[in-house]
Amino acid sequence: MTTSAGLETGLTVPARFRGPEGMANGGWIAGTLAGTFAETLNGPHAVEVTLRRPVPLSTALDVSHVANSASLSHEGQVLAEAIPVAEDVTPPPFVPFADAARAEAGFAGFSGEHPVPGCFVCGLRHPGDGLRLFPGPVEGTGVVAAGWRVPVTVTDEGVVPDAVVWAALDCPSGWAHAGNGGPGLLGRITAQVFRRVYPNGTYSVVARATGRDGRKLFGESAIYEVDGALVAAARTTWIIPAPAA
Repeated sequence: MTTSAGLETGLTVPARFRGPEGMANGGWIAGTLAGTFAETLNGPHAVEVTLRRPVPLSTALDVSHVANSASLSHEGQVLAEAIPVAEDVTPPPFVPFADAARAEAGFAGFSGEHPVPGCFVCGLRHPGDGLRLFPGPVEGTGVVAAGWRVPVTVTDEGVVPDAVVWAALDCPSGWAHAGNGGPGLLGRITAQVFRRVYPNGTYSVVARATGRDGRKLFGESAIYEVDGALVAAARTTWIIPAPAA
């Protein structure tokens, strides 16, 4: 999918990139929509994406890009909106890869029932099919972390697309709220990508909870290279669904 200022085009989300059952992974769709600014922004500008409604899989969707905004819609309903923002995203602190990998043993999704077992990012998918990011608490810190071993099956012409990088930033910040009613559903993500991610690489993915306001949960996440270089960072808002009546 490509789009230019003032033009409209289409997008269909492959079933592989699912989050909750029947819905697109929020980080992947946000990163895809943010990618419509690639030709108009210079450098690692932050883009804020607000998810208004669930994005269906395997369905023809409309993408419009006008001036400094982009939107995703279906049958006249806006599903998501994106705008560039003039600010930097604050990342959680670096965790060495070995420590991040050890933290996976404490992943809350391993105990009890995983709320989204088919998720492209944090689901219990076959190796190479999903990202298999299982963030667990890092002892003595206020963060969760996972070691990301990047499968070659998520590459495009030798590099990992930014949409996949955004997806990797998504779920960990939700799991940072595992003890506080999370992870919930992604409502908004603001992200910056500073460096490329490469297949067969090893990276630390780190996240922390930064607050709560009613059913809104706030978090931050980051991806680091093994030497501590910042690859990408995000700020997120998660929504706890209202109890059924």
